[in-house]
Amino acid sequence: MSAIGSSPRRDWTCWDFVLPAISESSASRAALPADVGGVLGVGVAVLDLIQEVTSYPGEDEEVRAIAQRRVRGGNVTNSLTILAQFGHSCSWIGTLGDDAAAAEIRMELVRQGIDVSQVVQIAGGTSPLSSILLSRATGSRTIVHYRDLPELDAAAFAEVSLEGLAWVHFEGRNPVETEQMIRRVRSVAPDVTISLELEKNRPDIDILFDGPHVLLAGQAFARARGWQTPTVLLEELAGRSRADLCVVAWGEQGAALQRREGPIQQVPAVVPPRVVDTLGAGDVFNAGVMDGLLRGLPALDAVRHAVRIAGAKCGRMGLDLRDLA
Repeated sequence: MSAIGSSPRRDWTCWDFVLPAISESSASRAALPADVGGVLGVGVAVLDLIQEVTSYPGEDEEVRAIAQRRVRGGNVTNSLTILAQFGHSCSWIGTLGDDAAAAEIRMELVRQGIDVSQVVQIAGGTSPLSSILLSRATGSRTIVHYRDLPELDAAAFAEVSLEGLAWVHFEGRNPVETEQMIRRVRSVAPDVTISLELEKNRPDIDILFDGPHVLLAGQAFARARGWQTPTVLLEELAGRSRADLCVVAWGEQGAALQRREGPIQQVPAVVPPRVVDTLGAGDVFNAGVMDGLLRGLPALDAVRHAVRIAGAKCGRMGLDLRDLA
């Protein structure tokens, strides 16, 4: 894997996306424009089996769960769920098996108002499953993920309609194929904003840095690469990406952002009175950034909005944030 800054920049045919100037104004959300296009999310959907425990058990210890729930998960579909609650027209493209879990995932996404008509079904495939322990003492979660399903490839994405879209959001996975997908969006729909989530330090993930308009990175990604502060992460990305906006979420320390050739700015966390459930908080944060920018908020205010709703999510169980819309 190449070090940051060691590879030449790619020659994209179009690079004219401009975010509004950063403002110090209130972060209250503007109304959603009537003519705003839809949001397409590209990534995985998962069936989550969540067991709540009083506190985490030790190795080889047996404990009784105090609550259990079975929900649809997955980073990009979680973000789409929030965006749909906030009034956006959302669709998801990814792969599912042809098992009972796939039917459950589809049904839940449709119930949330998310279009799944372009999903690729893998004959004989097993849909992804996550077993999650959620500590009631701390609100933190531990995830064991099982996946044995082919990722979406560029050939399948080439058949996906980009008509009527304002935004395409990619999970940072399957980099070689995802790079081709990003190239297609730039070529076919040059006015569509592209964002990329950087959650895990996957092999070849570097090839995706220079392509999206917005990079959304997380603390785990930064630390996996040896970057111990948001500032270091943003400085490193600035040397490799021409994204107009880079944002990093840093948990209880809030978030930081940098526009291209602009200063690094920080937004403090909004901590709920009691942390109840952190599962999906990063996905809510990403949705908040997208929602804010689609509403025309300046970049700084969009990140403030994202921090606010992610903090609110941590103070409640699940992903129902309709009261914040």
